[in-house]
Amino acid sequence: MKKNIVIFYTDDQGTVDAGCYGSDDLKTPALDKLAKEGVRFTQAYAHSVCCPSRAALLTGRYPQRGGVNHWMSNRADFDHQGNMYKDEITIAQVLKNKGYKTAMFGKWHLGAKEGHRPNDFGFDEFFGIRCGFIENYEHKFMHDVPFHDLYENEEEIFRDGEYFPDMVTDRAKKFLEENTENGFFLYLPYNLPHFPYQADMKYVDEYNHLPMPRSKYAPVVATIDDRIGQVMDKIDELGLREDTLIIYMSDNGHDASWFEDKEGRQYGPWGGGGSAGEWTGYKMTFYEGGIRVPCIMSMPGVVPKGEVRDQLITNMDFMPTICNFLEIPLPQVKLDGYDIWDIIKSDDAISRYDNKLYYQFEKNWMVRDGDWKLLSGNWNKLSASKEIELVNLNDEKPETINHAKEHPEIVDKMLKMHRDWYYDVFNDSCYYTSKRGLDYRNGDNDRQKI
Repeated sequence: MKKNIVIFYTDDQGTVDAGCYGSDDLKTPALDKLAKEGVRFTQAYAHSVCCPSRAALLTGRYPQRGGVNHWMSNRADFDHQGNMYKDEITIAQVLKNKGYKTAMFGKWHLGAKEGHRPNDFGFDEFFGIRCGFIENYEHKFMHDVPFHDLYENEEEIFRDGEYFPDMVTDRAKKFLEENTENGFFLYLPYNLPHFPYQADMKYVDEYNHLPMPRSKYAPVVATIDDRIGQVMDKIDELGLREDTLIIYMSDNGHDASWFEDKEGRQYGPWGGGGSAGEWTGYKMTFYEGGIRVPCIMSMPGVVPKGEVRDQLITNMDFMPTICNFLEIPLPQVKLDGYDIWDIIKSDDAISRYDNKLYYQFEKNWMVRDGDWKLLSGNWNKLSASKEIELVNLNDEKPETINHAKEHPEIVDKMLKMHRDWYYDVFNDSCYYTSKRGLDYRNGDNDRQKI
């Protein structure tokens, strides 16, 4: 029998926001059980925002190689926004070509234009939203001009009043029931705990004692933990657990923004609610709190039980790791992630990243080299006057002191690292300058070198 892959990808869950990561005010029994049955990672990295994070996970590549260096199109007629390039190869495509059934239920956010949707990237089944977030009962995007966003493959569907996370969970259960004899890839990018904080009501009173905005955020974390637990229970019920590799991760750190609609009604995360623990930062920053995320992998008899790994891994590692596990050849493209089975098996294995990381989104970027991180852009500035920050993970309060003036030699070295990386990843693309001053292309043209 073929082995199966299930990826749970939560949305805006903070670095330490689970009981197994030390949170003592959140109850996350499903994630805690998964950690006891598998390997929990303490230095796992995604991206700082939704679109590039999802591109990196699905392709095993820096998102810039696929044209994802900015917000992707939320709606097909949004011509000012881009779409992931048509010729990017996803995990779903690789597995589908080898006879696996593939399904995605949840949030896409890699382009809404025709030819750039989930079914175009290897998913046999898609149910969910193309945009970045929705009101969970009306299924409408809420920023600017609201619009309806709920699709079954290519067909827009209307199920007003139904709770979106429950619909996703129900579809996942149905898919599992229909594929007990097939090898399958099930990708579940849930839209929680992303705002609006609409939790299962049974959890709301349980966390009323917490201060705002934690009291609003905690019930949504409990809700998504419960839905993950429901899917895991179905996997157990169907006798699929021994043959299924489970991967869980958050797409980025917790959100700390604030949004109101045109009537002045608050629907954002009230400036936070999540936690990065000892780390600085949150979503949309390249400090640790924006990119270091919870991650667990589990499979009985294959993945060690109840162990912790401190080595550096990223979401780009899932493509090569899954291909190795399933004994499937890698796609014939340049991958930036690594097969991490040696790390999964042993805490003595060495991360192939050598503690080096590269990030960019729009004009903001970061390079890590060991404990040093060099950041540029308007997201991460310690003060408005600083254009470049050199911060250190080993400071008493990490990433809160700018060492740039005292270590110009380190700044110069890391600037060169960024330039070399930039010319590598952007040479896979043809970019132009939009009216918004961002570099992107809409993904419709053939890939060209620059």
